[in-house]
Amino acid sequence: MEVSGILMDHSLNITYLFLEGHVELQKYRYFYFVITFTVYLLIICCNTAVIFVIYVHKYLHEPMYIFIAALLCNALVGATALYPKLLSDLLSERPATSYEACLFQAFFIYTYGASEFTLLSAMAYDRYVSICKPLQYTTVVKKSTVKILLFFCWFVPSLENGVGVILTYQLKLCKFSLNRIFCNNYSIVKLNCGDTTVNNIYGLSGLCVLVFPPVIFIIYSYVRILYVCLKNSKEFRRKALQTCFPHLFIFITFTVTACFEVISGRFEENIPHIISVIVSVENVVIPPLINPIIYGLKLQEIFTRIKKMIRQKTGPAF
Repeated sequence: MEVSGILMDHSLNITYLFLEGHVELQKYRYFYFVITFTVYLLIICCNTAVIFVIYVHKYLHEPMYIFIAALLCNALVGATALYPKLLSDLLSERPATSYEACLFQAFFIYTYGASEFTLLSAMAYDRYVSICKPLQYTTVVKKSTVKILLFFCWFVPSLENGVGVILTYQLKLCKFSLNRIFCNNYSIVKLNCGDTTVNNIYGLSGLCVLVFPPVIFIIYSYVRILYVCLKNSKEFRRKALQTCFPHLFIFITFTVTACFEVISGRFEENIPHIISVIVSVENVVIPPLINPIIYGLKLQEIFTRIKKMIRQKTGPAF
């Protein structure tokens, strides 16, 4: 039943929200679908290929490669939180989602984003110890240490975002249309007609806890790494940069796209809608696509194994 823009299923007591952010959906529906499906398929194939290479080769079961696999798994989680629902919406006459499903999607997308920063900080720690304290590396970065770091990299963002979603769920909706193509917590909070001060303060504090400390630590780590590299030989610098460049490039890319998303979300009324839509999906398009490519091409061990796999698949049948 639809009344004044509100879609409700009274038999199940479900409230639906409309996703009104699509640009000329009726005209370009199938074009959008093909592009989105292709991107999602590429994300799955590229990330899974690198994860598979790391998993099947025991000598790659070292902290650096385990963190890479974790980062790519996180990308798959973020992409899966967005793309299947988006693909379904592109074939719908009027994209809609239940309030609970919208919060569920927002939880996973936010957790993906926060976990990306915590995982990148864990990888920076691994590179920092490896380059700046090589003699202590095996005793400091042990498998137990890696497990603890990975646990906190996912647990802390999940806990923080879970509390944020619960706070949002308790607010009363007075609007039912999101000017987005997917759900995020900040946009949902703006649909409420009650006092959202607690939500805004909690969201800001969560941003300060989950994003700023990892970013500051990563910057500090690379300042220290650069200092050590400048004091050593040219060959040492080459090897250090070879392992650090992919991580640094991915960190800068993700930070820039995350900043654009935060800024556009706060000032979306003053930004052209098409720009706002593009910026909002950058973090679940660009990093999941380029991360496996960067690591697959730049890290020799992974690149070599991928080439061997391709040769085996395309080799002569007889």
